[in-house]
Amino acid sequence: MQQRRLNVAIVGLGFGKEFIPIYQRHPATNLYAVCQRTRALLDEVGAVYGIERLFTSFDDLIADPDIDAVHINSPIHLHASQSVAALRAGKHVACTVPAATTIDECWSIMNAARESGKNYMMMETAIYTREFLFARELRDTGQLGRIQFMRGSHQQEMAGWPGYWEGLPPMHYATHAVSPCLAIVNGQAESVSCLGSGRIAEWLASKYGSPFAVETAHFKVRAQDLAFEVTRSLFETARQYIESFDIYGEKASFEWARIEGESPMIHVGEKPARTAVPDYAQLLPEPIRRFTQKGVYDAENAHLSFTQGGGHGGSHPHLVHEFVSSIVEGRPSFPDVYQSLNWTCAGICAHESAMRGGEMVTLPEFESKLAQK
Repeated sequence: MQQRRLNVAIVGLGFGKEFIPIYQRHPATNLYAVCQRTRALLDEVGAVYGIERLFTSFDDLIADPDIDAVHINSPIHLHASQSVAALRAGKHVACTVPAATTIDECWSIMNAARESGKNYMMMETAIYTREFLFARELRDTGQLGRIQFMRGSHQQEMAGWPGYWEGLPPMHYATHAVSPCLAIVNGQAESVSCLGSGRIAEWLASKYGSPFAVETAHFKVRAQDLAFEVTRSLFETARQYIESFDIYGEKASFEWARIEGESPMIHVGEKPARTAVPDYAQLLPEPIRRFTQKGVYDAENAHLSFTQGGGHGGSHPHLVHEFVSSIVEGRPSFPDVYQSLNWTCAGICAHESAMRGGEMVTLPEFESKLAQK
C-alpha cells in the first residue's frame, strides 16, 4: 500500500519561497501550508502556487494537527524558539542556518527533539552543493586517500541585509564554512581557538558588542587526529563573495575556486589541474531534478542569498530530499540534531574565544548528555 504523503508547511516566504515548488513536486510530500506575517505577501504566494492554507500566526500553524513537518526560514533570532515550539507540537523540523545564536538555545533544541522523538535537521546548503558532493565522491572512491587537513572560508558583505544582521559576530553565522570540513570526515568539533582581527564601525559594533571585521578559528575534530581552520567576515572587508572549502588528502587535494566563474583545482601529488564539477541531479527523484539548476529566484527576480551565494550550488532539492527521506525511512537526517547543534556551536564558541583573546574553548557534548544542560 502506498504511504501517505507528508504534509509540509513552510514558514517565512523570503528565502523560503524557493522551496515551495520542490515540496510540491517531491513524490513523498504535499505542500500543505505556508506562514508569513505580511498578509499581502502571503496572499500573493498562495495565489501564485495554489496554496489554500495560509497562516499569519506561527502558533496557529503548529497547532494544526494535519501538519507533519515544518520548514523554518524566519529571521535568525527566531530559529531556536520556533524550532522548539514546533518539535513540542509534534512536528518534524527543518530549519535554515544557523540553528541558534546561543548555547542555551542549542540545548533547548536538543531537549525538544529528544523528548518529541521527531527529526530535526539544520538545512545546511554547503554540504549538498555539487562541489561538496564531488569532494565526497573523491573521498568515497579513495582518490583523496587519508584526509590530513580542511579549511573553510566565508567572506561576505552584508550591508543592505535586514537590520538584525547588522554587526552580527562573524562566527555566529559560520556554518557554511564549518560544516563541509566536518561533514567530509563525519566529525564534530571538540574545541576551538579563534582570533578577531580589524575593526568595524562603532555603530555596527554596538549592535552585538562585537568589534571584529574578521574572525579566524582553528578547530580540533573530536576523536580524530585532525584539525581545520575557518575564516569569516561580514562587514567592511573588501573581497568578492566566497563560500568555500578546501580538503587536503594524502593522495589528492580539492581546492575551491578563488574567483567566481573559475573551476576548482585538484592537486595530485604536486601537480595541479582545473576540474569540472558534475551536477549530481541523478541522485534525486526525477520530478525535482530540475531544481539543481533553477528555482524560483533568477537574475530578474533575485533574493540576496542568490545574488551573493551563487544559488547555493544546486543544494536545495538535495536538502529537501534528505529531510523527507529521513522521516519516511524512520532514520536520523544528515545532519541530525547533534551534528546541527555542534556545527552551530562551533561558531558560537569561536566568537567566545575571540572575545577572550584566543583562549581555547571546549564545545558542549550534546550527544553524551541525557537531555540536560
